[in-house]
Amino acid sequence: MVLSSFICNAQTAKKESAVSGNQIEAYYFHNTVRCETCRTVEAEAKADLINLYGDQVTFKALNLEDDATKPIAEKLKVSGQTLLIVKGDQKINLTNEGFLYAVTNPAKFKTIIKAKVDPLIYL
Repeated sequence: MVLSSFICNAQTAKKESAVSGNQIEAYYFHNTVRCETCRTVEAEAKADLINLYGDQVTFKALNLEDDATKPIAEKLKVSGQTLLIVKGDQKINLTNEGFLYAVTNPAKFKTIIKAKVDPLIYL
């Protein structure tokens, strides 16, 4: 099952988690096979974050089926497709919003991203 697939590689985990407490990271965890909506959530989130914040937010798309991704997924307690914004110990899950609006109302999705990420910028 899913839990048995989490085999930690200490060096990979160290490399992936070496993020400053002030850095904001956006992670889009996905599987190898993805539908059009899944690809759109990734594309819209990435474009919106770049447009709104430039290099203030780092975006990473990570395949959950890749062994190198498993340590960071385990650390963040992610086991399925997830759009997560992380700053230090704070985590904001935007998965539902992404799947609701990325295809049908991208402007609303961008507004939600801004409303959730702006407070993290000024912490």
